[in-house]
Amino acid sequence: MADLYIIHGWTYTVDPWEKTIAELRKNGISVKMLNVPGLTEASNKEFTIDDYVKWADQQIPDGAIALGHSNGGRILLNLCSKKPEKLKYLILLDAAGIYEPTIKKKIVTNLAKIGKPLKNIPIVDKVFHKITGSTDYSKAPANMKVTLSNMLESDKLLDLSKVETRTFILWGKKDTTTPPRQATAMYERLPNAELKFYANWTHAPYISNPDELARALTVLIRRLKA
Repeated sequence: MADLYIIHGWTYTVDPWEKTIAELRKNGISVKMLNVPGLTEASNKEFTIDDYVKWADQQIPDGAIALGHSNGGRILLNLCSKKPEKLKYLILLDAAGIYEPTIKKKIVTNLAKIGKPLKNIPIVDKVFHKITGSTDYSKAPANMKVTLSNMLESDKLLDLSKVETRTFILWGKKDTTTPPRQATAMYERLPNAELKFYANWTHAPYISNPDELARALTVLIRRLKA
């Protein structure tokens, strides 16, 4: 069993994680990065949160320490809400999962419904990007546009009070994708959580602050394994 299992966020390559993972391994922390179907593992399927929960349950051994970044955090929160005994410890890194019925999310949902008929019209993606500032949707193949909509909608039903797993929330104060208020909301709703903010981290500290992220994770994992 690895010391740490990682479920990445909405990305089509895990290459930007390489520096953080290399530093963790230098520090004696064994790491397994999981390739998410439809993202860093090819698939034409339209995924629901239940599909991803089943996948994560199969990939991660019982009693492991797992980290979820962004959408990966959403997946692990849903897994732990259904199987509180699954993980020994849960680490959330700028995680998704807090439902905020914003205009941006309404646009994502509505465009996802009509995404297939319009997938060959480049202006649709350009307009979406201009309105929302998001590249997640504009880079997504048709099936993953539906998947992204499914993920956002799933937050309505996520009951964080059922996540009894001991949870450690690490969050960047410069995160504009899942802003710090969402970290506070998670902390207040999770029954067994610790929260720590990092002043210079963005939504993706493995890119903006890889060495600092590796140090923070090394300290935490050594503490948990002591």
